[in-house]
Amino acid sequence: MARDSADDGYRPQPPDVVAVMANGGPLQLVWKNEIGALTFELGPGADRRFVKWLPRRPDAELAEEIARLRWAAGYITVPQILSTGSDASATWMVTAALPGENAISDRWKANPAAAATAIGAGLRRMHDSLPVADCPFSWKVEGRLADARRRAELGLIDPNSWHEDHQPLGLAEALALVSNPPPVDRLVVCHGDACSPNTLIGEDGSCTGHTDLADLGVADRWADLAVATWSTVWNFGEGFEHLVLEAYGIGADPERTAYYRLLWDLGP
Repeated sequence: MARDSADDGYRPQPPDVVAVMANGGPLQLVWKNEIGALTFELGPGADRRFVKWLPRRPDAELAEEIARLRWAAGYITVPQILSTGSDASATWMVTAALPGENAISDRWKANPAAAATAIGAGLRRMHDSLPVADCPFSWKVEGRLADARRRAELGLIDPNSWHEDHQPLGLAEALALVSNPPPVDRLVVCHGDACSPNTLIGEDGSCTGHTDLADLGVADRWADLAVATWSTVWNFGEGFEHLVLEAYGIGADPERTAYYRLLWDLGP
């Protein structure tokens, strides 16, 4: 999963295929992440759409997100896929724009309490709307643990990239700790990357949809809640985690929160 990445000021040139799609019209980079994925906004008004472009690499594939978007679209508001494509160097998909702005736009950064509330309410609606029994995708602990162990054996986990709370553990201790998960609270279909930018918020302050569903799958709801609350600290500062939980309708769970945050840091 791709983590939130700080804006370092670097603005890559749009890939040729994206420039062709823009056809001389407005083209703006709106997001980039650690694995090289780029998202561009094209066109104004009714022609407004987004292109997500991902360079080919063995540990990331847009096909997984495309399948999840198509499944989730039957139950919740997610971006409508307009087209997909690939070449020797990359894969991409074009989606229709949804109403609203992401939760870390300038507007919502100026009102973080409202953003945190929308994130929590939107996540609860998502969890209540997606049917666990019919979901063909998993994000359960067992699979994530197996992947973390595989990546550790290959030397693909860098503890220096972890949150400062986890860096003193070291890799062996971290793997030992996540090998003892807490009991499942409630299985839901999780977003899989419930960081603040992936919630869209409308004019009235309510959640209008979700983006970046590449890891959507069945898991304990705290796998999402731990990251959704944590992300408010990264993006808004301290003091807003409780608003996510209140809007979701649940009390704090320090044990599950700590566990799923550590498991998150062990992910790609």
